[in-house]
Amino acid sequence: MHRLLRTFTALTAAAALGLTAGCSSGSDSGPGPGREKDEATPTASREAARSAPHSFWVDPQSEAARQVREWEQQGRTGDADALRRISEQPLATWPAGDDPAPDVEKATAGAARDGRTAVLVAYNIPHRDCGQHSAGGAPDADYYRHWIDAFADGIKDRRALVVLEPDAIPHIADGCTPPQYHEERYELLSEAIERLKRQPNVKVYLDAGNPGWITEAYKLTTPLRRAGIARADGFSLNVSNFQSDKATKRYGRELSAGVGGKHFVMDSSRNGRGPLAGDREDAWCNPPGRGLGTPPTDRTGDPLLDAYLWIKRPGDSDGPCRGGPAAGQWWPDYALGLVRNAKA
Repeated sequence: MHRLLRTFTALTAAAALGLTAGCSSGSDSGPGPGREKDEATPTASREAARSAPHSFWVDPQSEAARQVREWEQQGRTGDADALRRISEQPLATWPAGDDPAPDVEKATAGAARDGRTAVLVAYNIPHRDCGQHSAGGAPDADYYRHWIDAFADGIKDRRALVVLEPDAIPHIADGCTPPQYHEERYELLSEAIERLKRQPNVKVYLDAGNPGWITEAYKLTTPLRRAGIARADGFSLNVSNFQSDKATKRYGRELSAGVGGKHFVMDSSRNGRGPLAGDREDAWCNPPGRGLGTPPTDRTGDPLLDAYLWIKRPGDSDGPCRGGPAAGQWWPDYALGLVRNAKA
């Protein structure tokens, strides 16, 4: 389907029967089987962060970083060197759906130590993803309010950029989310923006899909306004998708004009070769031949574009398609393909 697939899906307590999708393989959820415990950020990593062309935090314990170390130990030095094109970049953290605080605190504390900004994704809205690969989310509105409150509390006074609820607004615009849930969703998104903005050093970008999905940007104007875009710092585009920089920026400028000149950020993690040609129904899930796009930076040279970000964590599967593992699981072979096809 042409809609995006996210990086992290986590079970809520009430939705334990259906963990599905965009879950980052739990890379921010603490050690699991076969996982090493967190380590302090090496001095070399801190120095690299300080000299980077961006203000964002690089997680030394990302799945890509762990894979680099594993391949080095196995003597796969060529593959390890290639994968550094991912491991040395800032990747978004997608906190868990049951309790986001530990993941948020870990990322923002690490970023604070390095004098950087954590990139976070709040992705737990009720009736998420219309029951598809990333189905789940909070079981009800009150649960979501408590979840967002815990998310915000975990940030404290640290610097963070929050991408708010990928798909939530586009799924209203395309009719996938049933009408009886629309008013509640607008209310929850508006409240979430207000709650997150109480933290003194947080920027919030409400998700607005991608130009290959809701092709006429004006159709998002009213939904974004009703969801409180006026109080947000802007909107996000192309999360987990493959639309080109050029197409996304053009779309962003058009959408910005309809929502009071708001700025935007865009996901360039896998768009180096653009979208897969052909049927959009099959183009979103682990498409072959895709490549890394523009590296993360907040020095864009565009007055409306605040940052290129790697919101979808490159190498996390979109779902059990084309030989991939479950959605959100780390897939090193796909990660290597993205590196080999990277934008020059």
